[in-house]
Amino acid sequence: MNESDAIIFVVDDDAAMRRSLAYLFDSAGWKVQTFESARDFLQRYEGHAPGCLLLDVRMPLMSGLELQHELSRHAIALPVIFLSGHGDLAMAVQTMKAGACDFLEKPCKDQVLLDAVSRAVARSVEESRSAASTNTAQAALATLTAREREVALLMAEGKASKVIARELGISDKTVQVHRHNTMEKLGLHSAAEVARLLMAGGAI
Repeated sequence: MNESDAIIFVVDDDAAMRRSLAYLFDSAGWKVQTFESARDFLQRYEGHAPGCLLLDVRMPLMSGLELQHELSRHAIALPVIFLSGHGDLAMAVQTMKAGACDFLEKPCKDQVLLDAVSRAVARSVEESRSAASTNTAQAALATLTAREREVALLMAEGKASKVIARELGISDKTVQVHRHNTMEKLGLHSAAEVARLLMAGGAI
């Protein structure tokens, strides 16, 4: 995942505003998708690419705040920037407490908006990379048997085969077999690498 994969999602019920923002982001080299309503976004959003969501606050049927809550409810980790002509301090605080990256008021200077988007996209790309790393690690660990996983966890603690054998109540030779199979399945060569993989997969 990198910034060239990112998409700027614009949700605003004002068609002229959507066109203006799409032109701005396109001119700056970003990929852009526009939506006329929060529901339109929820129906069409596929959730694969990193990016950020530029969101108006007051819209018919479903407000920007309600959409933000829906994203949170569905564990969609897309950074949100609110851009509103009706903002106030209380509303800004509310959106930021709910996890928004920024709350900007219309009209907003182009560079201020572009800078906010760049920060949000950088955050999204990093989160996407982290999630991909976690998924890869968990998939690799899922190939281990229960005993191999036990051995891997003890290896990660830096314990020697004889110690592992004593703790698990098995022979040293059996531990050696499990160590070999674990390393082969995971494609690793040291206990330190096993520890890093376990950490990436959330196992320790």
